[in-house]
Amino acid sequence: MEKYKIDVKVHNIVGNVDGATVFVESTGPVHFYTPAIVPIDLSQKKVLEDSITSLDGEIESAIQGGVYRLIFEDEFNNLDQYLSKIISENEVVGKRKESLENVGGAGYMIPYYYLSTPPDDKAIQPVYEAYLKDPRTPISELKSFFSKDDFVAEDYNITIQLYMENENVEPDREIFNKVQQDIKSMSSIPKGNYSVIINDNLINEKVDDGIKDNSLQLSFPDAIVKK
Repeated sequence: MEKYKIDVKVHNIVGNVDGATVFVESTGPVHFYTPAIVPIDLSQKKVLEDSITSLDGEIESAIQGGVYRLIFEDEFNNLDQYLSKIISENEVVGKRKESLENVGGAGYMIPYYYLSTPPDDKAIQPVYEAYLKDPRTPISELKSFFSKDDFVAEDYNITIQLYMENENVEPDREIFNKVQQDIKSMSSIPKGNYSVIINDNLINEKVDDGIKDNSLQLSFPDAIVKK
C-alpha cells in the first residue's frame, strides 16, 4: 500500500531457509499475482518487515501487465470469451485457479493464459506512473497516457496454455491448429505476441508447468504477432 498503492490478499506461505515466500493476489482493479520474499530473524522469531523483497522488477512488471489489461478491457474480455468457448466445446481445460493463487501466479494471468511485459516499457510506463500517482484516475484518462508510438507488439507476450481434459490422451493437434487460426483471424483481441501451447493432462506440481516433449507449441520465433 505504501509503495504501490495496491492492496493484496495472501494465498499461500512457503517456508525457506531464512524466512518465507508469500504468494499474493491484488484486490483492486489492477489485477496480478506475485510472490514476495519475507525474511525472518529466527533467533528472535521476528519478521523483518523493512526487508521484504521481490525479484528485481517483478512487481513493477506485474502491475504494468495488470494496467495494460485494465485499459484494454474490452479486447481482453473478447479473448477471455473466445477461450471460454474453446474450453466448453472441446476436451481441453486451463489451469485450476487455485494453482495460480497458491504457487504459479506471476503477473496478469487467468487459467487459460498469462501476460508478460517488459519492466521498462515506454508505451505503458506513463500509464503505470499515472496510476501510482492516483489509483482513482478514470480508465479513460489512464488510456490517454498509453503511448501508441512506443508500443512494440512483440514485447507484450500473451501465452495461451491449455491441457487435455482426460488422462492418457495426447495433445490434440486439431484444437491446436484451430486456436492458431482463430487468433490469426481475430481483430478484436489485445495487441501482442501470441504463443499457443497444448499439453497432455500431466503437470509438474513443483513448478506448476505441464510442458513436455509431446506438447504442441507455437512460440518464438513463430509466434502470432497482432499489431
